[in-house]
Amino acid sequence: MKKEQKITTQKNLHPRNKHLQGYDFPTLTLTYPKLKEFVFVNKYETETIDFANPDAVKALNKALLLHFYDVKFWDIPKTNLCPPIPGRADYVHHIADLLAASNKNEIPKGNHIKGLDIGIGANCIYPIIGNKEYNWRFIGTETDVPSLKACAKIIENNPQLSKDVELRIQQNKRNILKNCIIEGDRFDFTICNPPFHNSREEATKGTQRKLRNLGKTTEGKPVLNFSGQNNELWCEGGELAFITNLIYESVHFKKQCFWFTSLVSKKENLKPLYNHLKKVGAIEIKTINMEQGNKISRFIAWTFLNPQQQENWSIIHWQ
Repeated sequence: MKKEQKITTQKNLHPRNKHLQGYDFPTLTLTYPKLKEFVFVNKYETETIDFANPDAVKALNKALLLHFYDVKFWDIPKTNLCPPIPGRADYVHHIADLLAASNKNEIPKGNHIKGLDIGIGANCIYPIIGNKEYNWRFIGTETDVPSLKACAKIIENNPQLSKDVELRIQQNKRNILKNCIIEGDRFDFTICNPPFHNSREEATKGTQRKLRNLGKTTEGKPVLNFSGQNNELWCEGGELAFITNLIYESVHFKKQCFWFTSLVSKKENLKPLYNHLKKVGAIEIKTINMEQGNKISRFIAWTFLNPQQQENWSIIHWQ
């Protein structure tokens, strides 16, 4: 008689997160048989994979995206970031709650709801989840042309995405929103996972630390499942500089977007970011905390719309 495998429930995830029950590897390997070669039973008698193996993580993502989000084709270059899907889904669900709070506690759904994914990367993960869960439409921006091409291939090979996801190249790497938000655009929210290291060296140290936490040696150049291009992992000044620039650019588009949001990896960056937001006249600022296992993350959200303008937006665009 086959021994029943244990599945660890992810209690801290958002209650609507499809990955709340952890990874059901028997089911996932039925959905995507190639995953099976990476699955083993650990000392706790739980089925798992080696999360330091890039091929194993990519196979897991393909299985999750096929099983839960009907994504028939998904592939990214080895040099690009392989996103942790449960955590990315949490961000999307919390944004849905943020919109609902301004809409009589009802989540606005449908492709008339539009998000701007700042730095969509090669993986297209936020539009995939947002489109499947809430039928939202997205515009994704990116500075890296190879990443944009890989993302375009995912969109082209999934009919639902090809209807609801548009890509725009940001040709000036000093800009974030300028030339990507154009006249006539209206966005209900932005979503952003900024590069949080301030140098290649700091990014490499972060990589080595993650590998040590996974019980892997870090001699030589580390190979990462959470690899990432330079623009995905680091920028001059790190996430604080990036989000600060985003804040000051957002002022120029304050009537075209309801909620601007961005992940903030380092809690100590919240205070200076709040100071910048007060300087530019943000009417409402929120920090939304998220938990995935032992990891606590958060995103910051701000709007330039006053209460009456917020109510008008929800009536005109959502209800």
